[in-house]
Amino acid sequence: MFVRSSRRQRVRAGILTVVVVGLFGVFHLAATGRIQVDRWVEPCGFKQRYGFPCPTCGMTTSVLAFARGRILDSFYIQPVAGLVCSVMVIAAFLALPCAVFGVHFAMLDLLFSELKLRYVIVGLVVVLAAGWAVTLARAVVARAG
Repeated sequence: MFVRSSRRQRVRAGILTVVVVGLFGVFHLAATGRIQVDRWVEPCGFKQRYGFPCPTCGMTTSVLAFARGRILDSFYIQPVAGLVCSVMVIAAFLALPCAVFGVHFAMLDLLFSELKLRYVIVGLVVVLAAGWAVTLARAVVARAG
């Protein structure tokens, strides 16, 4: 079930864990209002020009909801952001034993040997497009009503 990790794998897993924990630390600070992110991400140029939300509109709000522990709200606001945050948490959770104890799950080797990057990218694009379609539908309904 477990396989010994090489030194290189342990270092990578440690870096991954520290980066993810650090990112969520920053997200938490932003969610609690200690860091103001509005001036960096506002306003959306696409929305200003065309009057409709862009494919990534809601990402910041979704990530901040995830950092507050409102995971279902995060997926409702922007599905891609909720998915990316979930994947980051799972990756850090799986990387931690590798970094600390020098072991990783053997099934991960099989998974990553079969996983093709292009399929992951296509999957993310499909989820992004579907999320954008839902966001556009909400905007159209809000305008009409």
